[in-house]
Amino acid sequence: MKYYVLAGEASGDLHASNLIKEISLIDPKAEFRGFGGELMEQAGMTVLKHYRQLAFMGLVPVIMNIRTIQKNFRFCEHDLLQFNPDVLILVDYPGFNLRMAKFAKEHGIRTFYYISPKIWAWKEARVHRVKAYVDDMFTILPFETEFYRKYNYPVNYVGNPLLDAILQKKTKPDFPRFFAENNLSEKPILALLPGSRKGEISVLLPTMLEAAAHFPEFQCIIAGAPNMGIEFYQPFMKGSKVPVLWGKTYEILIHSRVAIVSSGTATLETAILNVPQVVVYQLTPNWLFTPLKKFFLKTKWVSLVNIILKKEAVAELIQSDFTLKNVISELNKIVHDPENEKHMLDDYREMMILLGESGASKRAAGLMVGKLKAIKSIR
Repeated sequence: MKYYVLAGEASGDLHASNLIKEISLIDPKAEFRGFGGELMEQAGMTVLKHYRQLAFMGLVPVIMNIRTIQKNFRFCEHDLLQFNPDVLILVDYPGFNLRMAKFAKEHGIRTFYYISPKIWAWKEARVHRVKAYVDDMFTILPFETEFYRKYNYPVNYVGNPLLDAILQKKTKPDFPRFFAENNLSEKPILALLPGSRKGEISVLLPTMLEAAAHFPEFQCIIAGAPNMGIEFYQPFMKGSKVPVLWGKTYEILIHSRVAIVSSGTATLETAILNVPQVVVYQLTPNWLFTPLKKFFLKTKWVSLVNIILKKEAVAELIQSDFTLKNVISELNKIVHDPENEKHMLDDYREMMILLGESGASKRAAGLMVGKLKAIKSIR
């Protein structure tokens, strides 16, 4: 069968690549085509546009690149019709993918959505577009089933693919090797995960580095975004020699004592790897965010760890709360308060129980191929 897959960021590339591998095992004659990254290409998909060409986040970047965005839509629409797949598989990235879902529906192409947009957190009205245009939703977070049930929209909960991705790379810490290979000192590591987009990194990283400087007993490592080189990070470092490592986020975390993490998927990855963390985020100007928050933000928390647990397991310093003073304070609570750290790690164990077993990619692939074969047999 023919599969058209659309992923618009690094995490989507990772999870889509594992899905593609699992589908290929069930459907050896499968053909894959679409938008994504190196991992999807390595898994066997023909990548027409890299997710770097799609990653526009925030009002200003979208307005400045509106012509490029429109061109990407037209290209994708034309190519989708030419390829005429058995199914269009959308991976998160709702701004682009929900429009493509509508286009596919209008042209009789079946649509699967793998990894739900976070409409339970903001832009909840998008649920009506999901119901109208998406034939089957495959969710990865346990509370999403309940959310969609409110709208009378049944979903397929398959478990979280992060468990698969992390288990593939998780090893026991080997500090001598890791320190030697990356020219590090023997100090414990404070990991900095400032995100994967230019906008968020440029806002978060300077304060992260300034806060880390107040903990000289640690050495810092920045987890580099796959689509940005060292020249992008250097202006934020102001002469400091903090190493930036690419493609080693899990390895960095495995060897870290504590982390400052940009809100997003990385907060869940950090928790799965059992690293105490402070969650931070700031992008929209505070003067704009504060009055709009009650209209768009639908959850009490923003980090996936807290949302899954329905309580504050990790500190969240979001928007106006993201200050140097607050970051230092929350780091102190972890580093110098063993009881506080123990509570956080106990909460991580509770979260792992809620996430369930690994094998999400395999379960999703089995359901998808099964549904498509059932449709073909009816026809």
